[in-house]
Amino acid sequence: MSASETGRCPTLSIIVPVYNETNTVAILLDRLLAVNLPGLEKEIVIVEGNSTDGTRQLVRAYEGRAGVQVVYEEHPRGKGAAVRAGLVRATGDYLLIQDGDLEYDPTDAVKLLRPLLAGEADVIFGSRSLEHKQRWQYREFQGVCERCYGLVVNLGGLFYTKLFNGLYGTRLSDGATMFKLFRMADIRPLALHSNGFDYDWEISAKLAKRGLRFLEMPVFYKARSRAEGKKIRFWRDGWHVLAAIVRYRWAD
Repeated sequence: MSASETGRCPTLSIIVPVYNETNTVAILLDRLLAVNLPGLEKEIVIVEGNSTDGTRQLVRAYEGRAGVQVVYEEHPRGKGAAVRAGLVRATGDYLLIQDGDLEYDPTDAVKLLRPLLAGEADVIFGSRSLEHKQRWQYREFQGVCERCYGLVVNLGGLFYTKLFNGLYGTRLSDGATMFKLFRMADIRPLALHSNGFDYDWEISAKLAKRGLRFLEMPVFYKARSRAEGKKIRFWRDGWHVLAAIVRYRWAD
């Protein structure tokens, strides 16, 4: 039964998978707690992956706070697995998955929620390229190695987005964005399998195949380098993403 049918205030569930984010997780969680969502309640579900850098101890400080749940994994199983663990505990009407770093601004959720709540779209993507001066080249680093890394990952995101658009009939500018908002009623029926960064594409693929309406809006984005803790590795994770985009076009 929906929030409108019961007369209760609808809730945004924010799942925060964290692993080895000691430099950013407390700042991020404080920002999430401070976000004001007019007309909505919020719940934060932190999934801690048994970090080795002290992140778990920082997360423990948020136990017992109003609207906060903490799930402790025995070992890191990947971001997709962490999201599934968070979904088991989430009770909201809408869903945002927020990384434990500071690449995205949690306050952008307020802007992205408006068309979702108004029924103008079913899935909202926070695009990093719509208003970026260099469009798809939104990762900009210093140093030759990091600049090459950023270029490769940027090109990979562009390629995967175009491939996804071709296979699923969408018109996305940034299919690889983390910042997405969903209705929980659309997520609950999905049988999700991906354990790593390919989970984003699995969700998008399965929702696109169901004919849901996608809308993109520009969001803040400040890329972090590998030295700052960036975990995705194109030469390792890229193959899983490619496989997910192709596989879920024809299989569930």
